[in-house]
Amino acid sequence: MLATLFAALARRTGAAFVALAALAVVAWPNAAHAQGLIRDAEIENTLRVYTDPLLVAAGLNPEDVDIYIVNDPSVNAFVSNGQNIFVHTGLILAADNPNEIIGVLAHETGHIAGGHLARSREAMGQAMGPMLISIGLGVLAIAAGAPQAGAALIAGSQQFAMSNFVRHTQVQESAADQAGAQYLEATGQSGRGLITFFNTNIRPYEFMTRRAPPYLMTHPYSSDRVEALRQRVEGAEHVGATDSDENLRRFRFMQAKLIGFIQNEGQTLARYPTRDTSQPARYARAVAYYRVSDLTRARTELDSLIAEDPANPYFQELMGQILFENGRAEESIPYHRRSLELAPNQPLLQTNLARALTAARGRDGSDEAVDLLQRVVAREPNNAFAWRELAQARDLRGEQGLAELASAEQNFALGDYASALNFAERARRSLPRNTPSYQRANDIVTFASNEVRERANQRGGR
Repeated sequence: MLATLFAALARRTGAAFVALAALAVVAWPNAAHAQGLIRDAEIENTLRVYTDPLLVAAGLNPEDVDIYIVNDPSVNAFVSNGQNIFVHTGLILAADNPNEIIGVLAHETGHIAGGHLARSREAMGQAMGPMLISIGLGVLAIAAGAPQAGAALIAGSQQFAMSNFVRHTQVQESAADQAGAQYLEATGQSGRGLITFFNTNIRPYEFMTRRAPPYLMTHPYSSDRVEALRQRVEGAEHVGATDSDENLRRFRFMQAKLIGFIQNEGQTLARYPTRDTSQPARYARAVAYYRVSDLTRARTELDSLIAEDPANPYFQELMGQILFENGRAEESIPYHRRSLELAPNQPLLQTNLARALTAARGRDGSDEAVDLLQRVVAREPNNAFAWRELAQARDLRGEQGLAELASAEQNFALGDYASALNFAERARRSLPRNTPSYQRANDIVTFASNEVRERANQRGGR
């Protein structure tokens, strides 16, 4: 389910999170990158199923690559901060079939395999040299009595640097296109999806980009990219390959869930009217009804889905979420437990069950909750929401020092170093010395103190 109150990720991707109900939308500090991130076990699993074969074909280890869902209506995907792929919800909803999404994922895999992020940083540094030289010449020209020439040199320096840099990025984009086509062919999939996606969602806007100055064009013209891809794809052995039934099923449910959560009830019912009795349509309507607190209709749709497919962990999860968020925590536990039985070791599902246990049973549920949450944070050490739930569960067990350490971890993951420092110092006073927990609190104190001090110095220097 689109994770309830789930906040995670953190320092290694530079993201900070603010948890909201139902659809976990998390704040991203760089507004240029995204409006927020979404955690959802089902959609993450689908994107992982689509991506992993491509990563293997590229010679990469899938476990080293993280995939994130960006809550943004624009049609986009990008690689950032190492081996992290970010996929916009707008791209998922704009796609007509799985092959189009997989084609984009293949392109992003090409960026990772090609080491393009590191090379872009090098290219940017190289572009700065000529820019600084141009500025220096401009200053000298002004000093020599030629102010107009000097001003022209200085004004054109940034354009000169940018033109050098965009030539580099255009080459990278073309290389990622060709690499993506190679990975699709290696995995027995057609590259036509990437071509049709460009044609439908990017090429119609090419007339706008052609009006832009050439030195601002970080990507090649989409028509050139399409034609270059077409030459390679049309001659490939698997050009006629079609999406598997399983990939199609996943695609339809992924779109239905996103529409139910992101769009309003009217928009969802327009896309999935009540006369549509398909499973994805009922799934979308169940989510839409739940979001407007129409518990009766939400449960009716979902009960029919569970009756048809009781082994679907995400139907069970959504029912648990609906019940939990309508004040029926105890009633939600069997559904959360069943979802975890059907999809073992899934961190989001483990967190859901732990939260329901502590909410419904207090101290009696805290032992199992602590065990579940320890497994979550061992796998996702930057999962701030899981740390928060662990702090509450440990507090119920009367473990003050460990509860404060978990709160320190939560704030550390969020980048709130002042609060992390405060909780870690309090944890140190309660925890036995010469234990791993005490040492971890000590590490947080050391690092957070440095961060707080550095930020204070930066503010003072402004």
